Amino acid sequence: MADPDLAELRAQEQRLVFDRFDNTTAWDLGQQMVLAARRRELPVVVSIERNGQRLFHAALPGTASDNDAWVDRKVRVVRRYGRSSYHVGCDFRAGGSTFEAKSRLDPDLYAAHGGSFPLTVRGVGVVGSVTVSGLPQAEDHAFVVEQLESFLAQ
Repeated sequence: MADPDLAELRAQEQRLVFDRFDNTTAWDLGQQMVLAARRRELPVVVSIERNGQRLFHAALPGTASDNDAWVDRKVRVVRRYGRSSYHVGCDFRAGGSTFEAKSRLDPDLYAAHGGSFPLTVRGVGVVGSVTVSGLPQAEDHAFVVEQLESFLAQ
């Protein structure tokens, strides 16, 4: 499967912005995501963090501790680059290389694979991330984007 257009990934990050993001927002978003995943019987971990503090974490049937490790590695990419983990990986591939080959970051600690998306607050910037692990990377990313779009439309 070909990578998505980088302009679309940028547009998602510019469009999916919160007016505020607190512990209650994390709980509400996390619950929405878990309910959507359960309805579809998706084997995913959902994790939401703000300023380095994990505010929500749920592991659905079919996941393992490896998924938690993937969450941590993807979150580190969002923290470092301020963009979705998928966007970062696609950007490196569009440049003719890979994140693993060019970033000079330890692949045991960083994974530029789809599934972690920056939580951006209008007028503040990136304050955290929402992350899914358990599906192929494009599907992890698409699920997060879909859920953010739905949540922000309410």
